Formats: sequence, structure tokens, C-alpha cells
Amino acid sequence: MMTNNDGAVVAPKKDKSELKLPSQVDPAIAEQLVDQARTDGVDLVGPEGLLGQLTKQVLEAGLEVEMDEHLGYEKHAHEGRNGENSRNGTRSKTVITEVGPVEIDTPRDRDGTFEPATVKKRQRRLNGVDSMVISLTAKGLTTGEVEAHLAEVYGTEISRETISKITDAVLEETAAWQNRPLDRVYPVVFIDAIVVKIRDGQVANRPVYAAIGVTVEGKRDILGLWIGTGGEGAKYS
Repeated sequence: MMTNNDGAVVAPKKDKSELKLPSQVDPAIAEQLVDQARTDGVDLVGPEGLLGQLTKQVLEAGLEVEMDEHLGYEKHAHEGRNGENSRNGTRSKTVITEVGPVEIDTPRDRDGTFEPATVKKRQRRLNGVDSMVISLTAKGLTTGEVEAHLAEVYGTEISRETISKITDAVLEETAAWQNRPLDRVYPVVFIDAIVVKIRDGQVANRPVYAAIGVTVEGKRDILGLWIGTGGEGAKYS
């Protein structure tokens, strides 16, 4: 423990580099959770599923740790009664996760200065959900098919408009990347191709050619990507 400028005892903040996470969950604990879920008739995924409950607990635990660091003391500690900024209950909201919708209780502070990073204010989707939408779209699914897949498999309702906004954001980032300035000199340039599935009226295998330059500092930089019209070949221009 340590004291602040007023002499009050506060919990020291932990350096993120000092935090050590287990490489994997104890198999015995995982088996116990699954067995208990089966006994109680709880599904693994979907609304009220086991993974959803675990996700809720992990997210809320992360938010509580962030609040401890923000205030400088742990929950229920007597330092919170000194008249300064303190906890002010929680606010419930539903976030869309990779395992379905999860309702979490976000802690609040009296000054309203708490800015969590685990689940940000006004954030309604975890980043993994956006990655999932982009991945499904990249595999050739339409917005309607992505919407139906998420609803059927994860019990997650994301409108076609939201799906379009997610993919449009990627297009904006792609345009910014295409217009970025390049180095004047690349000592080494590699040219290669990879075959991927692309939807152009219908889904088909198309070669994507990549030019990769090596900078004078030895770092690799993708100079450009070009989609071919037929099979992969050395004569593509």
C-alpha cells in the first residue's frame, strides 16, 4: 500500500508489464464448468449460455480493476468515504460479443470522469465482433447472410445497416492506406500472389498479387495489392 499527497492510504497501480496471465485455463476447472452447465441444462453459447456468463464476469472484473486504478483504492475500502471521488453504483447495458449478447454492469464514479478501456462508454460491440463480420464478408457472404449466420449461431442480432457500416469502415481505411506516401527507395522488392475467394456477382477463386518492399531500415512494407482476372500467372500486368 502507499499514500497520496493528503496522507490517505491508496492501492498502488500495477504496471501492465508486471501482470502475468495464465497460458491456459486449468482443464479441470473447464471440465467442472462444462459438467455443471450440462447438469443445470445451460447451453455453451447463445443467450444465458455458459460462455456468455463467463464473458460477463471477465468483462465486469476488468471494469472493476480499471475503477480501482482510477480511484486509487479497491472496492469497499474506507478511503472511499473521504468525500472525494468515489463509486456511484453501476449502469447496465448489453454488448454484442463473439459468444452472443451479454448484459454487463458498468461501474460509475460520482465525478463522471471514469473512462473504461475494457468496454468503452457508448460501445455496444466488442472488437472481435467487427472482425467476425469482416471475416464472413471476406469469405463472400452477403450482409443478409452475415446477419442470419450471427443470429442462428450466436443469437446475436446485428442489422444489415450495422454490418454495412462495419465493412464501409474497412473500405475507408483501405482508401487511406492506398493513398499513403511511399518511400522513394526500396532496396528489395518481392512480388507474389495468393488465391482467395472473391464475390463478383458470384464467388470465385481469384489471384491477388502483392508487391512487398523492404525499406532501408530492413522493415517490410506492402506496396500494393492487385486482383487478377484469371488464374495465377507470371504474365499478369
